[in-house]
Amino acid sequence: MSNRFVRGFPALILATIGLWVVGVAADVDLTEAQRAAIEERIKPSGESCLQGDGACGGGAVAVVATGPRSGEEVYQAACAACHDSGVAGAPKYADAAGWVDRVAKGKAALYESGRNGLPGTGMIAKGGCVSCSDEEVDAAVDYMLVSIQ
Repeated sequence: MSNRFVRGFPALILATIGLWVVGVAADVDLTEAQRAAIEERIKPSGESCLQGDGACGGGAVAVVATGPRSGEEVYQAACAACHDSGVAGAPKYADAAGWVDRVAKGKAALYESGRNGLPGTGMIAKGGCVSCSDEEVDAAVDYMLVSIQ
């Protein structure tokens, strides 16, 4: 046997024991209350609330849609993080020079970029606003374009 194998043997034994322990622990029966508590803890964000949040204790919270968000609201919520400072080459808000080449491609291309992102750049689909509709993203693009006119 080589010295490398002999030196690595204790680690191999420990890893094997660790896998066995994990396998045994995974076979534990949970009560319904324990299972429900775990499921509550691992819900996706937006489906759970933080401890101390007033909405947590009183049952279901009704979310009322107030209609589509304005271009400015979407810009502030999703776009400003990059377009205020020019992160990852994003054209800055109200910087006409930074927008010249993009505007030359036409509004339809800008809407497309806003909705679907631009591969190979920092521009991700909808600026990461997964709850934004296409129309809201278009309104944010329009809001940015007004800033350079």
